[in-house]
Amino acid sequence: MNEPYLEVTYRKGRVLAAYFYLPRSGRKKAVRTRRVDPGLIIDFASNGQPLGIEITAPAQITAGVLNRVLRELGVAPVRPKDLSPPRAA
Repeated sequence: MNEPYLEVTYRKGRVLAAYFYLPRSGRKKAVRTRRVDPGLIIDFASNGQPLGIEITAPAQITAGVLNRVLRELGVAPVRPKDLSPPRAA
């Protein structure tokens, strides 16, 4: 997977959570997590590569908050419209 993408989970028509998949090669599994900011959990592979970011409070997360975490991880920032699916529901 070369491009990041957002997966949104709904329950009873409302956004429950979201997961922002980060670029990676191969089929790596998360072996460690790190909680950052309220509502964000980063998954890491055994080699320390970030695999994705669980967004447990999608309504509270802005592009600015997510981009701060992405900068720390060395990943390209998102545009506000990239997060529109959780906000649209």
